[in-house]
Amino acid sequence: MSERSITLGGGCFWCTEAVFVRVKGVTDVESAYCNGHVHQPSYEQVCEGNTGHVEVVQLRYDDAQVSLSQLLEVFFAVHDPTTLNRQGNDVGTQYRSGIYVDNAGDLALAQEWVAHLNQSKAFGKPVVTEVVMRANYWPAEDYHQDYFERNPNQGYCAFVVGPKVAKFQKTFASLTR
Repeated sequence: MSERSITLGGGCFWCTEAVFVRVKGVTDVESAYCNGHVHQPSYEQVCEGNTGHVEVVQLRYDDAQVSLSQLLEVFFAVHDPTTLNRQGNDVGTQYRSGIYVDNAGDLALAQEWVAHLNQSKAFGKPVVTEVVMRANYWPAEDYHQDYFERNPNQGYCAFVVGPKVAKFQKTFASLTR
């Protein structure tokens, strides 16, 4: 097994985490904050939009079971990478679309994905996903971890997260555990 990691920002981390915990080969998903300027920010600070952080999930995965390209394909399918600082009703820089990497190879691959999507006009609008090296990473508070799994009937989970998970499972049946 060759374990690797990638950090993705696709809006609310509850949604993103709920999708990626269901992907074959993903061994761990952690909700977190990254690429801001405050040391160890709180959820409340990040929600105010003044820390520069983005809500992310860090995926650890076995690249013998799932490739980074497959993970990026899922990522681009389960959120809107064309809206700057917004996913649905979640608005602010903390909800920006982003791919945060630890090495030059992953950076180049992610940049190629964005360039290809823009060149092919896959979304009909430009992809605004930020692709940069990961910095200032902080795990989110414990109550955010596995949030959908623990709270499937909570309003946001039932009406926003649940349908996103269902879409993933239908579209990517071959990647679903």
